[in-house]
Amino acid sequence: MKIMTNNKRGISVNSIIVAAKDQVSTDLGDETAILSLKNGVYYSLNSVGARIWRLIQAPITVNEIRDTILEEYDVSFEQCESDILALLEKLFTENLVESLDETIS
Repeated sequence: MKIMTNNKRGISVNSIIVAAKDQVSTDLGDETAILSLKNGVYYSLNSVGARIWRLIQAPITVNEIRDTILEEYDVSFEQCESDILALLEKLFTENLVESLDETIS
């Protein structure tokens, strides 16, 4: 399995995402704090972002993340997918997640 190290192709609903190894995170109530070990910067995720963070501790497709969030929160399909992709792109840009380019069997 090859790990994508740049974002030229972007993250799509078919992308497989996993949390990067060069970080540590902890739950703070409904939120999550993440420390990048590469740049020493702390990041904070709200309750929905924290739920997504827990989901990506193992490789998972964006479609699976979206479907889980749709089941658990009152949000439209379009808004849910758009918000998840935006969050994952930001996390990818900050090197907090990796995008795998093959399907997990």
